[in-house]
Amino acid sequence: MSQLETLHQRITSREAVVGIIGLGYVGLPLVREFCHAGFRVTGFDTDPVKVDALRAGRSYIKHIPSDLVQSLVGGGKFHPTADFAELRNVDAIIICVPTPLTKTKDPDLSYIAKTADSIAQNLRRGHLVVLESTTYPGTTEEVVLPRLDATGLKCGQDYYLAFSPEREDPGNPKFSTHTIPKVVGGVEPASAKLAQALYGQVVVKVVPVSSAAVAEATKILENIYRCVNIALVNELKMLFDKMGIDVWEVIAAASTKPFGFQPFYPGPGLGGHCIPIDPFYLSWKAKQYGVPTRFIELAGQVNSAMPEYVIARLTNALNERGRPVKGSRVLVLGVAYKRDVDDMRESPALEIIEHLKALGAEVTYSDPHIPKIPPMRAHHLEMAAQPLTPDFLRQQDCVLIVTDHTSYDYAWIVANSALVVDTRNATKGVTVGREKIVKA
Repeated sequence: MSQLETLHQRITSREAVVGIIGLGYVGLPLVREFCHAGFRVTGFDTDPVKVDALRAGRSYIKHIPSDLVQSLVGGGKFHPTADFAELRNVDAIIICVPTPLTKTKDPDLSYIAKTADSIAQNLRRGHLVVLESTTYPGTTEEVVLPRLDATGLKCGQDYYLAFSPEREDPGNPKFSTHTIPKVVGGVEPASAKLAQALYGQVVVKVVPVSSAAVAEATKILENIYRCVNIALVNELKMLFDKMGIDVWEVIAAASTKPFGFQPFYPGPGLGGHCIPIDPFYLSWKAKQYGVPTRFIELAGQVNSAMPEYVIARLTNALNERGRPVKGSRVLVLGVAYKRDVDDMRESPALEIIEHLKALGAEVTYSDPHIPKIPPMRAHHLEMAAQPLTPDFLRQQDCVLIVTDHTSYDYAWIVANSALVVDTRNATKGVTVGREKIVKA
């Protein structure tokens, strides 16, 4: 039996050991699915705090409960480690590391490059390597492949390489890792066959495409589609505000059309690890081909300006009540990037808090899902959530709704607040005290 056939058999019989690098919002749900499918999983992370927590059976992601982690670790199905030498003991390696932007909004592929180097140091014949991190088309073959081939082993002959974009949507009750179709593209046919077989064990549907670059482009398209349409409704919101028209009512009315329209909703800015970042990866890559990406760049400009628009609306609302921003007490309601999750990555709330503090406001926040704001790559706020009480709300000059968590009682919040600036239309059902509400 050939090496390819042996690895394929180990995958389909679920005897293969799966290694997952990066135990965050993408990697940890993958651990769950592969363990549930009967695979043994070794999880790798450079953060010893995460590794120690998982070994102790503690989850740091809300939708992955600690009792699940305890059962997987205790049952011997899941082995978290920071020792990348253990890569030699796995059959398939899945890369789930961050792909942020630099300060100049250029792609930062350092996490992928360092991970590929670590794999190269431990690469052996028969390994299948799959990149999941969202990036520009060509990354797998231009960044990962050369590092692995530098070992002297050859892709498609000694080891195998593919790309399959993550499609996680934290907090979405309708879809999970298991139920979301998986796009898979290999660097060459043998790699594609093995990667399709691997994901076919844990997801309801595998969508094969002709190459790794097509798979990379698929994820970029998905996120640019959302980015551009969100920018459109954000721009319309600013226009309709000037015209005295409620953009939310307009969207609701347009949504009654049974064809040709899909609703997108405005907000205080983009959040999460994908939509605020991924379009810039393609626009950067497009420059190498001399092709302007005007839609992408304009959408990025509109969406990036939304936090400043929110602050301008808040400033005007305070001014109308005889209060300057400087010295005003502002409570930011919600710092997660979207409702009902504990994920702060790229949350517009962080930029808004920083802007308000720079203007001299006394800023606090409350979020039932995020008790503390830890130091982050681009933000160093180090704040703790404040409990919502009637007295605390009455002490605030303004309550700014940034994240519309469903656990909030918005009627109660409005009743106990002097001024509410709502960026999410969260107060649409509030009937008493609407004179206190300003939409932003």
